[in-house]
Amino acid sequence: MSAAAIRFEDVTITYDRHPAVHHVSGVFAPGSLTAIAGPNGAGKSTLLKALMGALPLAEGRIDRGGLAISDFGYLPQAAEIDRNFPLSVAEAVLLGAWKRIGAFGSVPAAVAAKAREALSAVGLAGFEGRPISSLSAGQFQRVLFARLLLQDARVLVLDEPFAAIDARTTRDLLEIVRRWHGDGRTVIAVLHDFEQMRAYFPQTLLLARENIGWGPTEAALSPLNLKRAEAMLETIDEDAALCAPAKGTGR
Repeated sequence: MSAAAIRFEDVTITYDRHPAVHHVSGVFAPGSLTAIAGPNGAGKSTLLKALMGALPLAEGRIDRGGLAISDFGYLPQAAEIDRNFPLSVAEAVLLGAWKRIGAFGSVPAAVAAKAREALSAVGLAGFEGRPISSLSAGQFQRVLFARLLLQDARVLVLDEPFAAIDARTTRDLLEIVRRWHGDGRTVIAVLHDFEQMRAYFPQTLLLARENIGWGPTEAALSPLNLKRAEAMLETIDEDAALCAPAKGTGR
């Protein structure tokens, strides 16, 4: 499975007309495995939300290579997910099949079997009936990866997928990421662990609201680039003059 190239062309994203990401250009190649790195406040999650169509562009354009948003599998940060919603593990995983069965459609036997296979692949066989509110952070993240496995998306977009989970769960989920990459899917993940990036992610975008480095991970995470990223955020004036209103969203 080979996804199309995803292109960012002079992308600027603002909050209340203050730039959160500005003038970012570059390409996620088909089938690439890319980490997005940068200091806190660098605009990493903002960039992913714009890619998923959840934030408008102040300037520039994102070319998704002819793919619809529904062709992307998106995992937001854990803090953005309400784990108290009354869902069982099986129901949460089956949300990955909504494109095939609809929001209120009955679940075909083949899809239910695929959901069980996905749970087994993430180490949660037999958890189908448990409420998601009863799970540990690591178990819940495994459920979300099982949902992505069932969705079978061509592009996977992961926002801090390994934050606040145990080392064993991280290793197991990284193997799933490797499998996606081996299948030719495009995987984009916001990460904080540089050693993890160097070990598992051949490509990296280093962001400090601007593109500091985008390419092979060792080059993108060079000591000079890391110093530049930190220095750029330290000099940002949050009270600077507002950007001019955009003429269009550029989506």
